[in-house]
Amino acid sequence: MLTAVPLWRLRLRARATRWIVNAAAVAGLLASARFALLPPSSPRVGRQSGSDAAAELPRQAFAVQFTRAYLSWSAAEPEERRNALAAFAGSAISSEAGMTPPSSGSEGVLSTVVAQERTLTPKLHIYTVAADTDVRGLVYLTVPVGGGAGEPLYLAGYPAFVGPPAAAGAQAGSWGGAEVEDPALATVVSRALRNYLQPAPGELAADLTTGAHVSTPDVHLSLESLQSLTWAQGGGAVVAVVTASGSSGERYTLAYELDVVELNGRWEISAIEMDPDA
Repeated sequence: MLTAVPLWRLRLRARATRWIVNAAAVAGLLASARFALLPPSSPRVGRQSGSDAAAELPRQAFAVQFTRAYLSWSAAEPEERRNALAAFAGSAISSEAGMTPPSSGSEGVLSTVVAQERTLTPKLHIYTVAADTDVRGLVYLTVPVGGGAGEPLYLAGYPAFVGPPAAAGAQAGSWGGAEVEDPALATVVSRALRNYLQPAPGELAADLTTGAHVSTPDVHLSLESLQSLTWAQGGGAVVAVVTASGSSGERYTLAYELDVVELNGRWEISAIEMDPDA
């Protein structure tokens, strides 16, 4: 049944709606102005924000570049090292960053990786860089990096040789949980890893969920056996330890984490070990 509503009441409702919308808009503008003038402080502890993570990459690159320039030298071409270090030394420390190479021989850096980072202040970070050299082997060098957050990066002091970060012995299976007792799931995992390692993406797709994106490795291997299959901590995934072999006779024991889901009584795989889109 239709009910008659006076025209004046309809107009009042329309005006009230406009007042509410306008009030909400004004409140939003006031909130935006407040955060622009007094932005909320970042949490002191927790995961890095996107901006923090973006600022971390240039600092790490700076530490790695200095390490390569500092540890690489040739007695036959001493100026090459001095030129490489000129951009880092500045006027606060000696031109060769405190290291005078020997009068004969040479040393080069084969590879580097940042092994540790310590934050002393928001603009002072200490990086431990692991450098594999062609003479002394693996060495660890701490590099103090200052600046960032809109300021140029700079070497904040002399480097130091240190020992490696503490590490315990391997603990096989420490990331797995209870053993998987479903033979159907074990069959799907074995078949998927066999097609993953060969690789045979067409056959692998039959065991993947709709929309799953799996990137197969360039190392082609043959799956020999599934040693163990356990549930990963947190659920929703399994950890498979397998034996595989290469075309030249090499053999491997490998561990893969697979995200699994049961759909209509059938197990399917949504990810294998890593997210290629991350």
